[in-house]
Parts: sequence; structure tokens; C-alpha cells
Amino acid sequence: MPEQISGKPWHHTAEGFRNPPGSPKRNDWLKRLSWYIGKPFKALFGGETKVPENHFLKRNEVFQGIESKIGKNTVTWLGHMTAMLRIDGKVILTDPWFTNYATPLPPFGPKRYVAPGLKLAELPKVDFIVISHNHFDHLDLATISNIPHKKEITAIVPLGVGKYFRDAGYEQVVELDWEETITVGKIKYTALPVIHWSKRSAFYTNDTLWAGWAITGQSGIRVYFGGDAEYGPVYADMGERYGGFDLSLLSIGAFLPRIVMRGSHCIPEECIRIGVDLKARNHLAMGWGTVKLGDESNEETVRRFYSGAKEIGIGDENIWIMKIGETRVIPKN
Repeated sequence: MPEQISGKPWHHTAEGFRNPPGSPKRNDWLKRLSWYIGKPFKALFGGETKVPENHFLKRNEVFQGIESKIGKNTVTWLGHMTAMLRIDGKVILTDPWFTNYATPLPPFGPKRYVAPGLKLAELPKVDFIVISHNHFDHLDLATISNIPHKKEITAIVPLGVGKYFRDAGYEQVVELDWEETITVGKIKYTALPVIHWSKRSAFYTNDTLWAGWAITGQSGIRVYFGGDAEYGPVYADMGERYGGFDLSLLSIGAFLPRIVMRGSHCIPEECIRIGVDLKARNHLAMGWGTVKLGDESNEETVRRFYSGAKEIGIGDENIWIMKIGETRVIPKN
């Protein structure tokens, strides 16, 4: 066990950050190595990924969906874990990734097979960017460097991630530890623990924190953005203290093979339990249908998310499988 830093919370250690007590462990790196070695070549020579039928909206449909709901609290899925939230008149962008590759060495590595629902230049003026962790498909430096009006945007990030935004020219950067809260522009953000990890190079692992986010508007509307996560007991604990969301944004993809993904990404049947433990009413499936990071198919991902929800009594109307570019109104409980 890594040594806890004296006077700091349990997840702060001399070797970096760690997951909450009772979290599933990742398998030893030797067990995962062969899959990782072959992954870049699968991306290059593995053939075309089957895009689900009617998976994304046409450009004019995207704009129509956004414009028809201006003035309401909405979510627009732009692909992967990038969502555009409009909450009480503010525009919030989660884990913005608008480039083609989620890798430092393109073309080796994951390449998106569906374009973002909007181009960067087509975004409305963004007020906030919220980051869950520093992996390349969640913290894309080219994207954050090229977002318009970045000096007027507030970046809300976990501990250690702020440097990437300051280096990119952002002047308003807030770093939070788990269970810390800040209110900016009448929107309240609370960083919550999730089970995951962080890494951007071969030399550093878990040197920056990862987090989920409770986002609360002045009107009382509440959204949970989880980033990537494995399932574990921490969410029920957080649900007792911070729960009660109108919508949870959950990552449901990249869960196979389990020998690699265990401890990092939940299986879809358990991803829904994260939202349920956090006492959310509606659950938006994200983290699928944009880039192939695991060995599962899109069809299996969605089917298992639905079946997991049905098993615990969640109705189909509360499971949101959206098209890329689609906008929905977030109903207030």
C-alpha cells in the first residue's frame, strides 16, 4: 500500500493519488501488456468500425435542435464524453475533444470514426469547461488551445490538471480536490470521487487527480458528470451526501476485455448503478459510439446498458441513448 501523506485525505499518497477504499483493482500490467502492444496496430489495420444506424444528426438538424430549445436547461451530446450543457443561461462543455486522434502519436492510437456534433467554430460562447481527468480522449490540448474566447472561459478541473489550461492561455482556472466546492457565475461545482486513474506519459501515473462533478444551477437544476469510471461502493456513499440529480452523464463504453478494463471502466450493467447510487432520475449514455477504445461492439454496449437498467427497475424513458448532435431538455425533478 502506498504511504498516505500526513495531514492529507486518504487518496493523497507519496506515490500520487489513489482510488477510494474498497475500489476494484486494476490487473497487473504484465497481464494487460499484450493487449496494449497490439492496440495501435488494430487501430491501423483492424478495418472499419460499424457505425450504428441513425447514430448522428445532420448539421442542420443539430442547429435546429439547439436553437429550438434556447432558454431551457439542455444537454447536447457532441460525441464520446463531450457534452454541451446549457444551465441557467450558461454554456458548459465537458471533456472537450474535437480532433481526430486521442493519442500523442497519430496515426498510432485511437481515431474517432464519427465527427463531433459541432465544430469548434460552431460552438456558442462557452462559459465553463469541466474536465474529469487527463487521458488524451478527455483532455485534448489541441482542442482547449483552439476554443474561441478562452480568456473568458473558466476551467473547472481536478488537482494538477490546471497547468494544461494555464499553459494554453486560460486566465480563469479552478482546481478542486474531492468534495471541494466552488460557485462561479451562480453555477456550483463539487468535485466527487470516482474510481479511475490518470496518465499522460510513460514516466508519470496518477500524478494528477480524476473526478466526477456535481453541477448545480441557481434554479436548482442538478447534473452529474462522471467521466470514465469503474463501479464500486463509493458512489452509494456519495449519493447519501450529494445525491439527487436530474440527469447523470455516464461513460458506458470501453469495458472489454475485462482483464484490461477492470478497475478503469465499468461494464454497462454496473455503469447504470453509478447513476442510481447517486440518486439521479435520468441517465445519458456517453463514452461509446465515437472511438473504438475497447473490444466490445456498439450494439452490445447499448443492449447491456438497457438490460442493466431494466434489471433494477429503471424505465426506458429514463435511459437516454441519444444521437450525436442531439439536444434534449433536462427535466427538473
